[in-house]
Amino acid sequence: MTRRPSGLRARRTLRAGLQAVLLCLPLLAGAQALPAPSAAATATAAAAADGLPFARIGEQVLTRGDYRRALGVAMRQKYYHAQPPEAEVAAFQREIGQALVDRVLLLAEARRRGLTPDAARVEAQLAPQAQRLSQAAGLDASHRERMLSAWRTQFEGDSLIGRLQAEVRRPDAPDEATLAAWHARHRERFTEPEQVRLSVILLKVEPSSKQAVWDAAHAEARTLHTRLQAGADFAETARLQSADASAAAGGRLDYIHRGMLPEALHGVVDGLQPGQLSAPVQVLEGVALLRLDDRRAARERPLAEVRGRAVDLWLRDQGEADWLALIERLRAATPVQIDESVYAPLPAQDTKARAG
Repeated sequence: MTRRPSGLRARRTLRAGLQAVLLCLPLLAGAQALPAPSAAATATAAAAADGLPFARIGEQVLTRGDYRRALGVAMRQKYYHAQPPEAEVAAFQREIGQALVDRVLLLAEARRRGLTPDAARVEAQLAPQAQRLSQAAGLDASHRERMLSAWRTQFEGDSLIGRLQAEVRRPDAPDEATLAAWHARHRERFTEPEQVRLSVILLKVEPSSKQAVWDAAHAEARTLHTRLQAGADFAETARLQSADASAAAGGRLDYIHRGMLPEALHGVVDGLQPGQLSAPVQVLEGVALLRLDDRRAARERPLAEVRGRAVDLWLRDQGEADWLALIERLRAATPVQIDESVYAPLPAQDTKARAG
């Protein structure tokens, strides 16, 4: 019987759109592909539109071309066929627009703090681009240099923001009272889920088998169920009849979290009391009989047991909070104007929510 890998259930946390796209949005033309030189003659109107302002951040201006290229990159990275679902277009456009603005704000803050790019890393990133450009047919030297300059600007900006993140996301360790209060507010992160110990008998059936084969396995399982209910030894029956890897151990499994079981078994196990035998249940590999041997209740682990992990998680959370707080301060301190005519209209409910 297949069981899910062990480990704590993954926790999903909301993150600002900036975090997903910040380090991969090229702001300069030519940073994404090798355009055909002849295309410039037929793109005069598009080029003119690309040169219009998209956003003014203090004294700096981002063009519609900057926004268009960034949006294209983000869509290719996030969505199948590079196209978001229609209901998500408006919100996604705004997310990318805000990420562009935030990038400008963060670069200015990094320079204000006297940070400099990691030159060695930038050169290492540039090397494969230079190699690719050197092998590209139809590019003259000046065009090649412009493209390399665009890549260098991108990589240097990425490096600056990375160094700013490293500086900001480095809070001091919490004192005892702070850590205890944080642990108390996040008890679910330190709670071991309920565990069960099962014994299993599996009658193997290939998933592609005909219905008659499955019906025969169910009939055999019902017969075994009747014998077990009448007092037959479960362990001996498992050794003789089960195709599960646990057969040699009499069908006995180790303690596992409920979430590690196949989903088809959740309701079955939930309804069992210790010592109770389940009715036959179909799983991916065949038909199974389960016996619940023991159930361990969920247990909250006190701070004394998890101090090291609690400190690590607190530092991570606080670093994230400090980073987002910096972004909010920079937004509040800098005049920003965005031409929202480039965005699709928000759905009515989203518009009302923003107004509220």
